[in-house]
Amino acid sequence: MKKKLVEVYRAKGESQAQIISGMLESNGIHSLLRSNAAPSAFQFTIDGMGEYKVMVWEDDAEDARELLKNKEDTKEAGE
Repeated sequence: MKKKLVEVYRAKGESQAQIISGMLESNGIHSLLRSNAAPSAFQFTIDGMGEYKVMVWEDDAEDARELLKNKEDTKEAGE
């Protein structure tokens, strides 16, 4: 059976996507970044252009989403 990649996060730019990817990787979840944007020295997002999708294997998606949810909960508590 083929493994399937699924989106677990949509970042507003490459920097944010790299941070999310690093957090997942440090918790043992391999990730891949996908984007339709051409590499650029200028970081911007207009109407979805410049967004990065953080993808993980379907088997890891639930764990990845839980980690990301905990990250958001922690961020809100610290604000």
